[in-house]
Amino acid sequence: MPTRSRRPKISTTVAPENRDFLESLIRRGEAANLAEAVDRSIAVARRAESRRRLETATAAYYASLSGEALEEERKLELAAGGASYLVGIIATR
Repeated sequence: MPTRSRRPKISTTVAPENRDFLESLIRRGEAANLAEAVDRSIAVARRAESRRRLETATAAYYASLSGEALEEERKLELAAGGASYLVGIIATR
């Protein structure tokens, strides 16, 4: 994870199991130091939150479609899935 020259300093307490988890990231070489371990953990949480928002927006989109529009979306999904499958087969040869 890239470091920034002007990183704001924070001071907080954490549960012992969270500290253990952060230290395990350092021991396993997944983070160079405590700051990087915190940044990595926050990045994972942010991705999960973004994924949840996307899932919610996608569900709302599909719920808003009329029967005809929904059928068209399903046809597009099948076509895209088929194309992806063929690309996968070609790429593995």
